[in-house]
Amino acid sequence: MKKSHILGIVIIAIAIGIIISTAGDASSYVTFGQAKEMASVGNMEKIHVVGMLKKDTEGNVMGVESAQNRLTFSFVMVDSELKEQKVFFAEPMPVDFLKSEQVVVIGAYNNETFVADEILLKCPSKYQEDEIKFTSN
Repeated sequence: MKKSHILGIVIIAIAIGIIISTAGDASSYVTFGQAKEMASVGNMEKIHVVGMLKKDTEGNVMGVESAQNRLTFSFVMVDSELKEQKVFFAEPMPVDFLKSEQVVVIGAYNNETFVADEILLKCPSKYQEDEIKFTSN
């Protein structure tokens, strides 16, 4: 075999190894109930939970508490099964957090609190109009 063929096989083998190792890190979306059950049996892998911020009848976000130094904060999130859960995030509040339509938290349970390592936000589009009005002359 030529050296170039051997080099090509080695590069392909490395690429396959990288793909397999990153596929193992993929996580599916679960509810807080499923995440808590996973934690109770000792499964401490990072989990994705999707939901919305808890809001009152007027649409104001409820349950957000910032630390005095504003370097950490916690909030109440409602998952797809309408279960409310306190989530702690050890970083400052992301920009436009309170305006987000949907929130994905990535983390694990620690006692009764879900501790997020990452927060992904789906914010409303600032280019989308709620209603288009036509006027006739």
